[in-house]
Amino acid sequence: MAGLINNLLILLLVFQNSCLGFRNPLSVFKRYKDTTRSLSNECLGNNRPVISLGLTDFALDIRMPGVTPKQSDTYLCMSLHLPVDEEAYVVDFRPQASMDTVHHMLLFGCNIPSSTENYWDCDEGICTDKSNILYAWARNAPPTRLPKGVGFKVGGETGSKYFVLQVHYGDVSAFRDKHKDCSGVTLHLTHQRQPLIAGMYLMMSVNTVIPPGEKVVDADIACHYQKYPMHLFAYRVHTHRLGKVVSGYRVRNGQWTLIGRQSPQLPQAFYPVEHPVDISFGDTLAARCVFTGEGRTTETHIGGTASDEMCNFYIMYYMEAKHAVSYMTCTQNINPDMFRSIPQEANIPIPVKSDMIMMTHGHHHEETKKTDESSSLKQPKREEEEVLDQGDFYSLISKLLGEREDVVHVHKYNPTEKAESDLVAEIANVVQKKDLGWFDAREVTNHDERANTSLARNRIHKFHRLESTLRPPENRHFSLQHGEGTWEKEHTGDFHIEEAVDWPGVNLKLGQVSGLALDPKNNLVIFHRGDHVWDGNSFDSRFVYQQRGLGPIEQNTILVIDPSNADVLDSTGKNLFYLPHGLSIDKDGNYWVTDVALHQVFKLGVHDKEPLLILGRSLQPGSDKNHFCQPTDVAVDPVTGNIYVSDGYCNSRIVVFSPNGMFIMQWGEETSVGKAKPGQFRIPHSLTLVPEFGQLCVADRENGRIQCFRSETGEFTREIKHKLFGRELFAVSYIPGGLLFAVNGKPYPGDTEPVQGFVMNFSTGEIIDTFIPIRKSFEMPHDVVASEDKTVFAGDAHAKTVWKFTSTEKMEHRSVKKAGIEVQEIKEADTVIEARLKNKPVSTESQKKWEKHHTVEQASPGISFVLITTLLIIPIVVLLAIAVFIRWRKTRVYGADADHKLESSSGGILGRLQGKGSGGLNLGNFFASHKSYSRKGFDRLSTEGSDQEKDEDGTDSEEEYSAPPPPQVSSSS
Repeated sequence: MAGLINNLLILLLVFQNSCLGFRNPLSVFKRYKDTTRSLSNECLGNNRPVISLGLTDFALDIRMPGVTPKQSDTYLCMSLHLPVDEEAYVVDFRPQASMDTVHHMLLFGCNIPSSTENYWDCDEGICTDKSNILYAWARNAPPTRLPKGVGFKVGGETGSKYFVLQVHYGDVSAFRDKHKDCSGVTLHLTHQRQPLIAGMYLMMSVNTVIPPGEKVVDADIACHYQKYPMHLFAYRVHTHRLGKVVSGYRVRNGQWTLIGRQSPQLPQAFYPVEHPVDISFGDTLAARCVFTGEGRTTETHIGGTASDEMCNFYIMYYMEAKHAVSYMTCTQNINPDMFRSIPQEANIPIPVKSDMIMMTHGHHHEETKKTDESSSLKQPKREEEEVLDQGDFYSLISKLLGEREDVVHVHKYNPTEKAESDLVAEIANVVQKKDLGWFDAREVTNHDERANTSLARNRIHKFHRLESTLRPPENRHFSLQHGEGTWEKEHTGDFHIEEAVDWPGVNLKLGQVSGLALDPKNNLVIFHRGDHVWDGNSFDSRFVYQQRGLGPIEQNTILVIDPSNADVLDSTGKNLFYLPHGLSIDKDGNYWVTDVALHQVFKLGVHDKEPLLILGRSLQPGSDKNHFCQPTDVAVDPVTGNIYVSDGYCNSRIVVFSPNGMFIMQWGEETSVGKAKPGQFRIPHSLTLVPEFGQLCVADRENGRIQCFRSETGEFTREIKHKLFGRELFAVSYIPGGLLFAVNGKPYPGDTEPVQGFVMNFSTGEIIDTFIPIRKSFEMPHDVVASEDKTVFAGDAHAKTVWKFTSTEKMEHRSVKKAGIEVQEIKEADTVIEARLKNKPVSTESQKKWEKHHTVEQASPGISFVLITTLLIIPIVVLLAIAVFIRWRKTRVYGADADHKLESSSGGILGRLQGKGSGGLNLGNFFASHKSYSRKGFDRLSTEGSDQEKDEDGTDSEEEYSAPPPPQVSSSS
């Protein structure tokens, strides 16, 4: 009985000590020190470079193998072989480095590294074969995630077999303690084939000279682009200390379009391209770096040391897989005179706060310090504007932890998962002490205690804010449930389409609006029916027009409208048409129109009275290569000049002609009974070309879907279908940069999907936003067209109205999502720190629970204390009760001699359990006295997380929902 009670006593004391240990920073610190001793010369990346993330995905950790550079401006390289033979795609880059030790990193892909050593001096070379830059990092830039459906191809027969990491150590004063550096990058790879292949375009000046004392020096780069179209989605700038601003542009027909503009003294991340930009054959890519030579006493040249300069503009792009080129460079200036017309913004430096300035390098410390003092803005910082770099982060944490500085040191120079978790634990312990009012022995007054408590809270708030800049934000995305076709709009990206309510064009006097287009000057062109109406009496059963007696429309059917004020700039098309339908404008400004009554397609010059080309036979419906039957739309390829005609209401095909009107081919057939198959149509109603992908997309009206085909061959490539489309989808329009716009039809009786406009991501098919007018209402929106700045025009055949919609920034959500890539600004609220620092994904539900719990803790800081106290009191009360019971039993059985025996027995156990002079329990000392003791069961649990992001149901966002067939008689228009 006594033995059982003693065992129970030990178990209760163990339980009590585990409760105390939960908040004991000393135990955490001791475990941390024990662990880091064995890791002092190793890196996480070398111990476990490959981490499985499921059946198709894996992570690859590429780290320096514990190096200590001996001199400033050392470039060290290491290589890692791709662990798989088959093709894989890099979709995510997560840096593992601090600007306190690393100036910048580059990741290359190649097949033969220059060395087989663990690491080597990069002066020996990087690769012996051709190398491609995959990633670049500097100045604590955040992680880079590629758009959905885009990846850097590696492995297989044509992809790189090796990754080579190059690390530039600028100032080695950080290595005075001889610690080992483990900087690097973690890659997320997938075996799932990506439809779009990413690449890197590097624009770099090689011969710029910056004279000493010169206030402004420009370095210009420009090259002609002569390859297949590419879409730009991210950019990065890079200079050293003297760079003020770097800007990149596309130049087309003398017009400069901004790709990106940034200060190189800010974190050198890959930023999203503000407005999606496509580059086509014949365009010019141009970039300018603005430097200053002030503060220098000698000339500064382009070079690889911190005292030299660089002028680099990196562009991330994607191309269709079959045309993909993984890496391109531009180091020339093919037309210096063109920079006379560069936008003025390229010459205006971007102000940067002194706390964001790049760390100084070696002997330039004093010089840089003086420059910073003279150039920094003399303005007080507002709390919401304050941004901390990672150097401030470690300084802040060192001050916060005080005696835990070596914890910070190890995390700073060896930022492994274990180090991060223990650092968070230390912070949590310190904050709990401060928030609960536990004062340090060094604090002698209540005033000091309150001041330190306030300081700790302020510092930890800054830490939470800073942590959100060091780790990626939780992904905000759209969830499209594959089977049901429902969609959940968590965020609408960076913009929302709304009607421009002050645009007077809604009041234009028009007939039935059938077609819209934008001319080369971005003017809106409207095709309308004047006083003619398409109704049930317009055609007979053989589709022959029955109202020829009315004659052609006497009004001008084509109007050119100023898109800003709706003024009519020009008009034409009088006495030419009976029932206008589709409208398109080619790159030369010619109008291409269809007339469903005439069954013809026309090419019209802007100022020509007679058509330049006519396809089809007047008033003769047919289905051969010389006839149409109510053709609906036309599109002209800007590269080949080929003509695509959707034919139509009584034919179900796409017909292709050469630029001079010769028949080339056709594809398509009528929809069979049941689910519509690829290539089958029920009124192919609207066309849009996607030049950068070589595709033609068709609004398959009565099947309520979009079908896309290869424009060269007619091969089906994809279907986009959503339940929100309803049973009819009238029109579709594409803009360079990857956005599709569409409008649907009115719902059938019993259906609930409203008539509205849609914005979609072309790559994924996801709905990004929907829009409806405020003035008047959609009745039968018949066509839609959009410009590159996301201005949208919708024309309605029944309402006889044209609306203008513009994109408005979402001020309440300060993240930016451009072409699928997402970068979130610093949050003001606290974040889920520990999960983020462990690189573990946080589900929305888990995050909400955590936030709720965190709110409760903030509202009632004493709850934790009360809970722990209660947990501690319960075993003590039980212990005392048992002790009293034992004493009573011993007294009855053995008498007074039992008192001494009990005290001796209990004292032996308690003496071994109590820490020396600690006033608390020390399980380590107790269990260490047993030979079989192991700490393994009491160490902090380590979990591996995945950064893989999916839709909530784990499926693709593109839907397969098919609407039931509509009634036999469909609405005409």
